[in-house]
Amino acid sequence: PKLAFARAAAWLLPPAPIATGVHPTAVIAPTAQFAAGVAVGPYAVIEDGVMIGERTQIGAFCFIGRDARLGEECRLYPRVTLYAGARVANRVILHSGAVIGSDGFGYVADGGKRLKFPQVGEVVLGDDVEIGANTTIDRGSLERTEIHAGAKLDNLVHIAHNVRVGENTVIAAQTGISGSAIIGRDVAFGGQAGLG
Repeated sequence: PKLAFARAAAWLLPPAPIATGVHPTAVIAPTAQFAAGVAVGPYAVIEDGVMIGERTQIGAFCFIGRDARLGEECRLYPRVTLYAGARVANRVILHSGAVIGSDGFGYVADGGKRLKFPQVGEVVLGDDVEIGANTTIDRGSLERTEIHAGAKLDNLVHIAHNVRVGENTVIAAQTGISGSAIIGRDVAFGGQAGLG
């Protein structure tokens, strides 16, 4: 019954648009490419080389870094940040404050100091992924961080560099996943879980 109700509600109450058209205050690089029906809200910034698929909606104050890719029918709520080169597939939902592609926490000892290890890998989100508010997903250090199709992450989740999250996995709030962890498909994490 709950599944039937969810399907009926999705049909009867479609989500309100995040943006319509391209707002005149949006700052869009001349090399950015939009497919049909893309909408961009006020004060969004879209850098060079960005490609955005059909009917994707970008909310107010979002930042899309250079060469990032967004698929079709994505929904980015206000103040989402995609760092340069982030890859987002189709029908992905990113809630307010999500940060995709920030540097991982990687340092090496250099005498009495810490030297930053390069954080130059990719971050890839698969189809139908949903990322909660203020969740952070680090790019790979030299490899790739991957969130596979259908995974759902709650608010305030942290995914470190080089992590792989399998299909249809669900991760509840305040969970932290350490670097290079590998999570299979259909896994469920309760709130405040930690994986090293």
